[in-house]
Amino acid sequence: MAANPRLVVLGMLLAMAGWLVAALPVGSQEPSPAPVLVLEIEGGIGPATREYLRSGLARAQEEGAAAVVLRIDTPGGLDAATRDINRDILASPVPVIAWVGPQGARAASAGTYILYATHLAAMAPATSLGAATPVSMGGGAAPDPGGSGGEAREDGASGEAGGEGAAAPAGDPMTRKAVNDSVAYLRGLATLRGRDVDFAERAVREAATMTAGEALEAGVIELVAPDVPSLLQAADGRAVQLPDGEVRLRTAGAPVTEVEPDWRARLLSILTDPSVAYMLLLAGMYGLLLEGYSPGAVVPGVFGAICLLLALYALQVLPVNYAGVALIALGVLLMGLEFAVPSFGALGIGGLVALMVGSLMLYDTDVPGFGVPGQLLAGIGLASALVFMLAIWGMARARRRPVVSGMEELLHEPAVALADFERHGRVRVRGEVWQAESSNPVTRGQDLRVVAINGLVLHVEPANPNSIPAGDPA
Repeated sequence: MAANPRLVVLGMLLAMAGWLVAALPVGSQEPSPAPVLVLEIEGGIGPATREYLRSGLARAQEEGAAAVVLRIDTPGGLDAATRDINRDILASPVPVIAWVGPQGARAASAGTYILYATHLAAMAPATSLGAATPVSMGGGAAPDPGGSGGEAREDGASGEAGGEGAAAPAGDPMTRKAVNDSVAYLRGLATLRGRDVDFAERAVREAATMTAGEALEAGVIELVAPDVPSLLQAADGRAVQLPDGEVRLRTAGAPVTEVEPDWRARLLSILTDPSVAYMLLLAGMYGLLLEGYSPGAVVPGVFGAICLLLALYALQVLPVNYAGVALIALGVLLMGLEFAVPSFGALGIGGLVALMVGSLMLYDTDVPGFGVPGQLLAGIGLASALVFMLAIWGMARARRRPVVSGMEELLHEPAVALADFERHGRVRVRGEVWQAESSNPVTRGQDLRVVAINGLVLHVEPANPNSIPAGDPA
């Protein structure tokens, strides 16, 4: 008996439907874990670091990340930037895990403040943290108001407040105020996160430091992990306190995404590099100076104005000594005036000295990561000295050369009298007839020479007082 074709087709459709149902995911299957974003804090902490971390935390919130890992290796940074970073961490709805790594890294000064602010703190073996004593912007160590002595804090540098004023002498109330404010700030973070408060105070007052093992034993950190995967595995299941309440981390096996700085953060990082800002400042001043010497050249003026504005933007977020800026401007001006005012090198040498002294004073070198390398300063000084010496040498050579244009070139030129005259007459010089005057009687055809020029009248005298007139020159 032949099979009914309709039944065959119906059976095939039912078989396909069963296969599709079996292929669909079951409702009890767990969703894929949320990603973990890794942000890196390396080198001096400044405005670029702040913008990078701020955008990274915003991205983590948008993507519903399980956590953000801050990989820290820093000597310190600016106070304002560090406090802004900590405010963003404290307000973050995404758990933030600090990890001082890889091995050999450190979370000094500002890094210690950031580590204390995070929801979970960890370190790799052979790393350290601490040394958060404040240093005033003018340099010098801030004394320990408790009498324990203290080392310099990378103030503007650290997350510690109160260090953006002028340097205060030992025992000055402003210094004690800065140290006490930093102690209170770090103790507050330690209390909030349930970490060791005593070390927080000693890190500020005594510049105390700890290794990873010591920090774990003292309760400064919660974990020691050699790498990020081990950190995520160890952190899984731990409870952390967020602004909206307590949550448990789900980080085991989570995909890890390394977050690179965007173009804005990279541009800001370049502009706020102390060496770049210093070079932009010099380029801007020299460009405007060249435009002043050559009005209408346009290019030096436009280039100088752009560089100077970029430099001023960078300097307003860097730990700058404005006396240094003033000395640099004075030095450039004096070296420029040397070419306009004959001072036999006094203005130029003074300008070069002012430029170098101002360059040394420009930045607070006690703020880690925010100084200008000595090699760059030496190179700028040497280059400026060479250019200045070459310019002076060229000007001296130009002064010794004979005049080859204008009326001055007629001095000492031979002339021939066109007629007898005792005081005023006419002479021929280079084929041209000129009005002339002479203190001695002149005979027609006598050889003369020009000794002075008075307007359009040449003052002449006999080329050879014993010569005999040669007759009519015409």
